[in-house]
Amino acid sequence: MKNNYLLPNYNKMPIEFVNGEDVYLYDTDGEKYLDFTSGIGVANLGYSQPDLVSALKNQAELLWHTPNLYQNSLQEKVAEKLIGNRDMLAFFCNSGTEANEAAIKLIRKHTGKNQIIAFEDSFHGRTFGSMSATGQSAIHDGFGSIVEGFVHVPFNDSQALKTAISEDTAAVFLELIQGEGGVIPADEAWLAEVVQLCHSHGLLLVVDEVQTGMGRTGNLYASDTYNIQPDIVTLAKGLGNGIPVGAMLAKSSLAASFGPGTHGSTFGGNRLALSAADKVVALIDTPELLGNVEELGKFSLNYLREGLKNCPNVVSIRGKGLMIGIELTEGIEPVLASLIAEKLLVLRAGQSVIRLLPPLVISKEDLKIGLEKIIDTLTKVREADEK
Repeated sequence: MKNNYLLPNYNKMPIEFVNGEDVYLYDTDGEKYLDFTSGIGVANLGYSQPDLVSALKNQAELLWHTPNLYQNSLQEKVAEKLIGNRDMLAFFCNSGTEANEAAIKLIRKHTGKNQIIAFEDSFHGRTFGSMSATGQSAIHDGFGSIVEGFVHVPFNDSQALKTAISEDTAAVFLELIQGEGGVIPADEAWLAEVVQLCHSHGLLLVVDEVQTGMGRTGNLYASDTYNIQPDIVTLAKGLGNGIPVGAMLAKSSLAASFGPGTHGSTFGGNRLALSAADKVVALIDTPELLGNVEELGKFSLNYLREGLKNCPNVVSIRGKGLMIGIELTEGIEPVLASLIAEKLLVLRAGQSVIRLLPPLVISKEDLKIGLEKIIDTLTKVREADEK
């Protein structure tokens, strides 16, 4: 398909999907693809989930949108579900980058300080503030001066973090698993040091859960998986299962710094988006689903490690829950092309990592089908290279 009217900022594959059911997508020719991407961590409940479809239809027939000039009980309802027993308050927006922009503004407004420590290979969004927090030069290149005050240090490096802290440091801003950077989990011992350093220096700890949140690691939040309590959490992607919605959760002690007029969003928290989020949280935040994600994640890691143990092209297989990365020595493009030909959708991360983000509702049978295709493809690509 030729794009005549769109800017060329996306490198699109020549496939158009027009229908989805459970964990499968169907293209314009009726071909069926097993989805191990969830729309980049968005469709955690898969496609055409009947309860979610009904919730959206019901709200669409009532009222789509009212501005934040008026009360909205649906916002209160969803915020309560997201917060649980945490001492936090919510702000709703439309995307992950907006949630991170809100966090950056709140950090600086509350602390009166300018410096925010983030990490190399991180990804926090593409607007100027969140892009500046992102630790990838490729995201910055060509856009002039980025927002000042961000310092990037190596991930999982305690000494580098200690060295970067100054009197002007306001916060540490991190992903618990770097997604776009290569599916790199935070080391638990290092994270404990991060928490201690934030406490001892009076720094805010901000966790970007745009990709890891909403059940992806086997808990509603990855911060629960790591057993930490951030001051600020940002969410999006899986929160609406495809309906654009984001959120920032902040400790109630920060609320006075975000009074009337300090920040806002025209569409943030509108009723159509929140009707989706309400149903999504209710369906995901259950012991049955979250326990199954944890079990399937462990199964996937073991299955891949066993099946690829003799594949020299594989450097590492890592992740938590259903967020898994397979790092290759080289040759990722032929692998991705072969998997597409096998009707399996996967993602790349960094320069050489196959990223797997299957829907959280995937069955073990469908999961095994996809994992076998990955093992077979990597084995065939290696054999072809040896010839």
